[in-house]
Amino acid sequence: MGGMDAELFPRGRTETAPGAVHVPDWLASERQRELLDACRGWARPPAGLRTVRTPGGGTMTARQVCLGRHWYPYGYAPTAVDGDGAPVKPFPAWLDGLARRAVTEALGPDVLSPEPYDIALINFYDADARMGMHRDADERSGAPVVSLSLGDTCVFRFGNPETRARPHDDIELRSGDLFVFGGPSRLAYHGVPRVHPGTAPPELGLTGRLNITLRVSGL
Repeated sequence: MGGMDAELFPRGRTETAPGAVHVPDWLASERQRELLDACRGWARPPAGLRTVRTPGGGTMTARQVCLGRHWYPYGYAPTAVDGDGAPVKPFPAWLDGLARRAVTEALGPDVLSPEPYDIALINFYDADARMGMHRDADERSGAPVVSLSLGDTCVFRFGNPETRARPHDDIELRSGDLFVFGGPSRLAYHGVPRVHPGTAPPELGLTGRLNITLRVSGL
């Protein structure tokens, strides 16, 4: 979209479902660059970016790195049990601050968790990566999930808590967008059926898409 389109049709904050809110352009360019630099550091070994193997013997096409606790299907561990076995990198306090600001601005302060955000799952999508419909159900806390997008635009499919099938909404998530889901939508099925290659802001210097999801483990 060119500048004129953007002015004619500004993307506003949207409540996709009860407790699920999309806030476009939440991260300014400078903050996007800072977050990308941090992700590049976290992606390096030890306990760096890895390919996730599913219980059925397949692999996820999005590669992943974790902070705070290491996620693997279907649990959490203190070390990269299905990677190089190294201790997972710590979850920095500033990410908890970012998550709390996101929840406050998207859903209001009354749904903030008394416990700090302590887990990040960072997924890297190349042009061919997808994410099947799934629920974030391995945490013991019902605190809202905070999702931040960097790089290429994707189609984010947000469904319902009952079934992987319809009804669902397809939302375009661009670099800098925030999506928060909690309350009645905390266990909604969601996935990424498509990434649009070459759509990242050129000044970001990222080929592909990074998705940073912040969660309260309750563990």
